[in-house]
Amino acid sequence: MKIEIGEISKPRFEFRTFGKDLSESSKLMAELSIPIPESVRLRRSEEIYIVSRANNYNNIKIRDGRLDIKTFVKKLNGLEQWNPKMKVEFPISKKVINNDIFPALNVKIQRLIKNEYQLPEFLNLIGKNEYLHEVKVNKERFGYMVNNTICEIANVRINDVKLVSINSESTEIEDIIKTLYDVKLNNIENINYLEAIKRVIGMTNKPLVN
Repeated sequence: MKIEIGEISKPRFEFRTFGKDLSESSKLMAELSIPIPESVRLRRSEEIYIVSRANNYNNIKIRDGRLDIKTFVKKLNGLEQWNPKMKVEFPISKKVINNDIFPALNVKIQRLIKNEYQLPEFLNLIGKNEYLHEVKVNKERFGYMVNNTICEIANVRINDVKLVSINSESTEIEDIIKTLYDVKLNNIENINYLEAIKRVIGMTNKPLVN
């Protein structure tokens, strides 16, 4: 099944990993990529991830004044499938915070007084909960397409820790697996953003790939 960068499709399978030096695989990915649209060759963003000690299945981030939740579906052949669950702009209503966001973080929330919350007010709620962390993530992402999989090499800063991330995603598992072999990532651990952030801030006692 042919996919296009930026299109909406059924939930894709993803491989991603993080380390200090992924230069060999990055070079191979750039060499193997077909030409891609200029709009996705380079993208920069400043994001905030909301990380919970009690949650490993909902990826929650804030970018450009909008909160985004992706939910883990399943793992197959070492690849992870995530499904978009919610996109909501600030201010966010008390109902959505109570019924959707905090349940996704798997923590209880104090009684909310206001009917809606602007971003600073929402982050204040996060800061008051001992199970939650607000983590700043800066991304410089370079887009590619290899073997009909949407790929990316990213310079990432999680709080003040600089890392490189590389990924391949598609609705077709076989295409991702071929790409991983072609760019020499087939024996590398699959680490998603939520897990990488937890490792960097010490919430999970595991290393990155290097």
